[in-house]
Amino acid sequence: MSDLAKLTLAEARAGLAARRFSAVELTKALLAAIQQGNDALNAYVLTTPEIALKQARDSDKRLAKGKARPLEGLPIGIKDLYCTKGLRTTACSNILGEFIPTYESTVTQNLWDAGAVMLGKLNCDEFAMGSSNETSRFGPVVSPWRRHGSNVALVPGGSSGGSSAAVAADLCLAATATDTGGSIRQPAAITGTVGVKPTYGRCSRWGIVAFASSLDQAGPIAKTVRDAAIMLRHMASADPKDSTSVDAPVPDYEAGLSDGVKGLKVGVPKEYRVDSMPGEIEDLWRRGIAWLRAGGATVREVSLPHTKYALPAYYIVAPAESSSNLARYDGVRFGAREPGADLIGTYEATRAAGFGAEVRRRVLIGTYVLSAGYYDAYYLKAQKVRTLIRRDFDTAFGEVDVLITPTTPGPAFGIGEVLGDPIQMYLNDIFTVPVNMAGLPGISVPAGLSSEGTPLGLQLIGPPFGEATLFRAAQVIEDAAGRFSPPEAWWLTRRPGK
Repeated sequence: MSDLAKLTLAEARAGLAARRFSAVELTKALLAAIQQGNDALNAYVLTTPEIALKQARDSDKRLAKGKARPLEGLPIGIKDLYCTKGLRTTACSNILGEFIPTYESTVTQNLWDAGAVMLGKLNCDEFAMGSSNETSRFGPVVSPWRRHGSNVALVPGGSSGGSSAAVAADLCLAATATDTGGSIRQPAAITGTVGVKPTYGRCSRWGIVAFASSLDQAGPIAKTVRDAAIMLRHMASADPKDSTSVDAPVPDYEAGLSDGVKGLKVGVPKEYRVDSMPGEIEDLWRRGIAWLRAGGATVREVSLPHTKYALPAYYIVAPAESSSNLARYDGVRFGAREPGADLIGTYEATRAAGFGAEVRRRVLIGTYVLSAGYYDAYYLKAQKVRTLIRRDFDTAFGEVDVLITPTTPGPAFGIGEVLGDPIQMYLNDIFTVPVNMAGLPGISVPAGLSSEGTPLGLQLIGPPFGEATLFRAAQVIEDAAGRFSPPEAWWLTRRPGK
């Protein structure tokens, strides 16, 4: 692999500005890395070399004229949940077939307008429903990390597993992702990358295939806190096409990274100390608290009493919204179609063949909790719990500026080890789901390695539109913990078809 592929986004930006290499050279290095390594990792479901090289050539012209845009010539990957004009977008589901959108999502358009280069579409769990990237129609993504002394294939987290694996394996400089209950932060934590779930409404959802509309939010996965700050600034925008998009200025997140945490008030939610928490997660949490305290922050315990209800409430609200959103996939208007004896038969055959097991499970749950006689007992009650969860956070942020918690209850597990146990799979999001239920921003930053030699992350949670503070605190943790990369690039030893 060329050393150019190993650069961070910020390093590549500086190199292009200094003319140490061209955008075409940088793009070719990453395309070569993808060609050599994607067969083993399955991170990309579609590569776009012709588009990437054309964009890179255009970037070189702009750079030569001194008219560079903020992301000029920087190659990135796009989660297959984002609609890309003229390019297949499937949400990694059979039901969308070979669907090619005639429009571009607002977030990706923002990135192209800023000069970014598109390498291709990244694998994900089907309709973003999963915590391991094992439900994709294109097959599971394999993490570039391995346990000490083992060749067992590990999951890269989900649903944005293609994004996290590609970033960790240097198959792109950064990637877009989405987070409905932890799908940016959880994969980032177990692949040694940085993942940001912004405040609900910070990024437009227009053109992103919907899972649960009141929970979904776009965000980046990147190699460093600085790279994540750069990406988010150019992903975020107000958008008249999205009624939930917030019309508020987007700060220069990168500018405040060196401000540190002196005087910052950090809260430690006592309810996040669950009985089954492994000792190494508890130790990691203590180290993170110590790093922030050493940086000049004050630390105090806070209470989020309704945290224990967040996961069950989420698995009512999210399936309910998904059952509504996915009703449009009927084999008539777009996507794949299976023949039936009549219209209803076509619907049934198409949806049975088009949706995978996890999507069918959630649609059935969602339809059930919205049905007559059960709406009040389940969905309405879950929404009331959601209000209480948000109120808990509001109270806590009246006392502190930021919260620190673990991101995941443990390190990456092996492919197939948890897939048959939905409850165990859902528990991977136990620390991330409350943030989505409250619409708050959260970031996962690498903080250490497990006893198995695989990454673990710490989560920072902020008040609405408190991303700038999160980046400051995350930078302190990154500076203390260092960066984490797979010790061996084993995936590059394989060749396509081998």
